[in-house]
Amino acid sequence: MFRKLILMSGAALLAAPALAQTAAPADATAAPAAAATPGAGVVAGAKVVDTAGADVGTIESIANGTAVLSTGAAKVSVPATSFAKGPTALVFGMTKADIEAKVAQATSAPVEITVGAVVSDPSGAKVGTVKEVAADGVTVASETAMAKLPKASFAKGASGLVIAMTPAQFDAAAKAAGGTKPTPSAS
Repeated sequence: MFRKLILMSGAALLAAPALAQTAAPADATAAPAAAATPGAGVVAGAKVVDTAGADVGTIESIANGTAVLSTGAAKVSVPATSFAKGPTALVFGMTKADIEAKVAQATSAPVEITVGAVVSDPSGAKVGTVKEVAADGVTVASETAMAKLPKASFAKGASGLVIAMTPAQFDAAAKAAGGTKPTPSAS
């Protein structure tokens, strides 16, 4: 048996798939003096502006190539490479209002979760598959681990269900919570 694994859930992480696909400015010349190296200067506390130079928010944290951007009203996880270094702040391809609208949309739309559905991380890497859907959570199994996650941990991505963990993060957290998948026995 395995213990329930609690993930960071909520609006911040649910919007990641939508943001990761739209984060780069459509017209790179619109970014105020953006650096050629995406993700340069992405550190906790860094100020973020949109391509017109208007305030978007700040980088709250960064881990494993993913930055948590806080607008004050919403938090989103996006790849660090979605930011460019501007003259006074990091530049992001969405406005504060656009981010907050996407987060509101992601948290209000119900996500259909079915047994057998593939679960991916925000970059599209396969984390595992849904093994069980119950009132108290959704059991996801990878090749080596399994865990029961709150339904709020899931968002609808471009190619199915998405959670805000990489495959390695999921496996490590599931195993730490006692969710090691038993190895099949030979008959």
